[in-house]
Amino acid sequence: MTAFTTGDGSAAAIIRKCLLAILLLGMLGSMTELILLQHTEDVRQWIPLTLLAAALSAFTWHLMSPSPANLRLIHWLMMGFVVSGVAGVYFHFQASAEFKLEGHPALRGWALFWAAIRGKAPPLLAPGAMIQLGLLGLAYAYKHPALSRAKP
Repeated sequence: MTAFTTGDGSAAAIIRKCLLAILLLGMLGSMTELILLQHTEDVRQWIPLTLLAAALSAFTWHLMSPSPANLRLIHWLMMGFVVSGVAGVYFHFQASAEFKLEGHPALRGWALFWAAIRGKAPPLLAPGAMIQLGLLGLAYAYKHPALSRAKP
C-alpha cells in the first residue's frame, strides 16, 4: 500500500494528498528556479538545494513505502526548510544592505533598512518559499496514518 492508496476516502486523506501534490510541485519549482539562477556561489547557497534534493528523495521513499522512519526524516527535513528559510531571509537582507551601501555609502539606520527591504536583488522574501514548503510538509506529516502502523 502506498501513500496514495490508503483506501481512506476521508476528507483528511484527500487534504493530505492535496498537500503532498502542492508540496512536491513547490519543491520541484523551487529547485528548478535555484538551479536556473545558479544559486551556487558559496556553501550557504547550496543549503536549500541540498535540502530540496534530500526531501525529494525522502518523499520518493515515502511514496514507495510509507513508514514511521521516512516520516520522521521528512519531519526533520521540513524543520530544516523552515530554519533555512529564516536564515535565507537574513542572508538576503544582509546582501541587499551591502549592495545598497555600495551605491549610497551614507545610508544608515532605518534608511538603510528600508532601502534593503525594498531592494530587488537579491529578493528579500524569496527564501520565504522554503518556510512555506517546510510548513506544508509538516502539515502533511502531522498525525500521518503511517505513524500509527508499527511494524513488528
